[in-house]
Amino acid sequence: MSQADGSDWVRSGIGRSTADSISVRGHDLTELMGTVSFPDLAWLMVTGRLPGSDESRLFNAVLVSLADHGLTPSVLAARLTSTGAPEALQAAVAAGLLGAGSVYLGPTEDTARFLHAVVVAAGLDAGSDPDAVREVAESAVRAELAAGRRVPGLGHPVHKTTDPRVPRLYALAAECDRLGPHLRLLETVADAYERQQGRRLPVNGAGAAGAVLADLGLPVEMARGFAVLARTAGLVAHLAEEREWPLGPSLYAEMERRNAGPPPG
Repeated sequence: MSQADGSDWVRSGIGRSTADSISVRGHDLTELMGTVSFPDLAWLMVTGRLPGSDESRLFNAVLVSLADHGLTPSVLAARLTSTGAPEALQAAVAAGLLGAGSVYLGPTEDTARFLHAVVVAAGLDAGSDPDAVREVAESAVRAELAAGRRVPGLGHPVHKTTDPRVPRLYALAAECDRLGPHLRLLETVADAYERQQGRRLPVNGAGAAGAVLADLGLPVEMARGFAVLARTAGLVAHLAEEREWPLGPSLYAEMERRNAGPPPG
């Protein structure tokens, strides 16, 4: 019976289990255990194949680059949720992940989508003429600014000059022969923005990560999912630290103290 008949539609190609076996993407899970890394498993589950060695190295680097960035709003949300519900670790992790938007983590996917749309529309590839790439970048930046939109992948609230993750990702991409059209376009977009706006915004780590994911051929609409996967590790670490060195109660107490006076205005 087929799915078209409406009689066999509850199916998945990701994984399945029987009384004595578990398979993931057609692989016996027990054979994967101890032989593949968790990031490689994530790649397998999304793409249906295991990554090559260079793909694995670069994909792992992207996940590492996104795992933590200090006491960000998502971390504070997770810690404060843990203050209110210390018995529900999963709720605190979820609270932190819900903040993956246009300012934090979200630029990974926003940048990947933006660059990919330009690359496809212009027919760019890794060997495209630099002058042609610059012309495309100028046009793309001009269109974003004219529409009143933020140019994805540029600027960072802490790293005003250089995001230290960016040159490392570019170097690794070159070493892995994956310095493709998305990464090349992104650095050209930064130059175009400076020419048009008269000020320099650095490429940020989340944007570079999105460009890498696109150059690896991963679905751009999944880029935020990979960022969330990476940041989950950071949130779990912060929540482990919260149990030993709690910040949440002090943050709450400070907010209560500041809010005790007369209302503004």
